[in-house]
Amino acid sequence: MERSLVMTLIGPDKPGLVGSIAAAVAGHGGNWEESRMSHLGGQFAGILRARVPAQKEAALVAALRALESQGLRLVLHPEAAAAKVPGEELVTMEIVGLDRPGIVSQISAALARRGVNVEELDTECAAAPMSGEAMFHASAKLRLPKGCALADLQADLGAIAADLMVEVKIEPPR
Repeated sequence: MERSLVMTLIGPDKPGLVGSIAAAVAGHGGNWEESRMSHLGGQFAGILRARVPAQKEAALVAALRALESQGLRLVLHPEAAAAKVPGEELVTMEIVGLDRPGIVSQISAALARRGVNVEELDTECAAAPMSGEAMFHASAKLRLPKGCALADLQADLGAIAADLMVEVKIEPPR
């Protein structure tokens, strides 16, 4: 029997950190299944899901905890089974516009009011090619609950987008 672990990690960014984590997983017969990792503000931050034989789970957790001596902070959780609800729809959302405070707050509040689950969210600010102004870009995967009409959600977000002066595009995934 295998166990799946989901972990978050953060610590000072340095060469070899991902290799240390990967070696611990592989050294205990585990499989690195998916991850999102990034250098943010001088720190290495990530989330990871790995599968390991049940009899080696405790040893893997101990090996990962040993990495905390290098300044890495870990939070580990057994994977919870995700219940899929019939009628839910997966869509993608893209947001682009001049950066300003409150974009994520206002958009996520509108999503929450409709019961929309944010399954993935990637954001960044980068200088616009011609003007050099800070541009905000977000890409998300959203799960709409049964009964949430895509047109109604688009109308809600369109009103907010006009106020924030950003473009919001929602569509079924390709």
